[in-house]
Amino acid sequence: MVDVVVAVAIIAITCIGLVGSLSYGFFTMGMTRENQRATQILLETVETIRLYNWDQVNSNGFIPSTFTGVYDPQAPVGQQGLTFYGTIATNSANIGATINSNLMVMTVVLNWTNRVPHHRTNVTYIAKDGIQNYVY
Repeated sequence: MVDVVVAVAIIAITCIGLVGSLSYGFFTMGMTRENQRATQILLETVETIRLYNWDQVNSNGFIPSTFTGVYDPQAPVGQQGLTFYGTIATNSANIGATINSNLMVMTVVLNWTNRVPHHRTNVTYIAKDGIQNYVY
């Protein structure tokens, strides 16, 4: 009888450990998916703005100050999962050179909440004679 009780206790401890490991694995994969989607939304936003010409970047209101992105844009409305909330700020760059008037700093911040608040930031530069002159 003692052997059976000890064996059941060992099996129970093993099963609890297995369930805990699976739970942690699924949680980690979910977090990784959210981080990947946040990175995709940040990159998409930054690369779109980099293609604007200098006049568009400097016009008030052309670049929206806020935006939203969804986890799965192909899913039906209401089933798209997490919503990512972003803000965009552009400021003149101050790098201590004569190029300051032809350079801007763009900061894109992305926030989302899934159990706990998350935050990602991307800071990049926009130049007057940058890539947009070669694309269009």
